[in-house]
Amino acid sequence: MLYYALVFLVVALIAGLLGFGGIAGASASIAQVLFFLFLVLFVVSLFMRLMRR
Repeated sequence: MLYYALVFLVVALIAGLLGFGGIAGASASIAQVLFFLFLVLFVVSLFMRLMRR
């Protein structure tokens, strides 16, 4: 999931450099959502691992 967030971030940066504002904004938004989803799942998995022990 973190990989896909980074891919969308790179797509957003390239689209922004080439002047495609709409695509850059959409890709940046998708990257942001995926990154925060990754963080939430990571924290939940750490918490579950600590609770298991």
